[in-house]
Amino acid sequence: MQLAFVPVDIDRALEWWTGRMKAGPFFHLPHVVLEDVRYRGAPTAPDFSLWLGYWGNMQVELIVQHDDAPSIYSAGFPGVGEDGRLHHMCLLVDDVAAAIAAVGPAEMLQEGIVPGGGAVAYVQPPVGPMLELLKPAPGTRELFAMMHAAHMTWDGVDPVRSL
Repeated sequence: MQLAFVPVDIDRALEWWTGRMKAGPFFHLPHVVLEDVRYRGAPTAPDFSLWLGYWGNMQVELIVQHDDAPSIYSAGFPGVGEDGRLHHMCLLVDDVAAAIAAVGPAEMLQEGIVPGGGAVAYVQPPVGPMLELLKPAPGTRELFAMMHAAHMTWDGVDPVRSL
C-alpha cells in the first residue's frame, strides 16, 4: 500500500512528487515517536519525521532522520540519501508476528510499538525490497482514508500540510 523513500533533500523530493508526479497533498508528521524500538536487536530511539501523500491509490512516504541514532533511516543504511532508490514497501497487517512468519526467512532489521495499539517490523526477505509490516493503531486506517480523499480532490494548492 506504500512506497517509501529517504531522500537527500526533502524539499526537492516534495517538489518533485507534488509538481512532476502530481502526488499529494503530503501530510507532515514531525518527530514521530515509537516505543521500544530495536535496530538489529539493540535498543535505539531515532528522531525522524515523515511526509505521507497519495499518488493515485499508492501511498508515498518520505522520511528524514534528524539524529545519528542507529536505525534503518540513518546515514549509511542502503537506500538512505539515495534519491530515487526505493527504501521499503509497506504492507498493512492484522498481526505482525503472523506476517513475519508468512514472509518466511527474513532478517529482522527494526521493530517497535506504535503508541495506541499498533506495531511495526521492518524485515529484509531474501528476495525483493525491505518490507515494513505495519499493524496500524486504531484510527490509522481512517487517517490514511482522509489523506487519500484529500488527494482525490486536490487541486495542487497547499501541497504540504501539517497534521
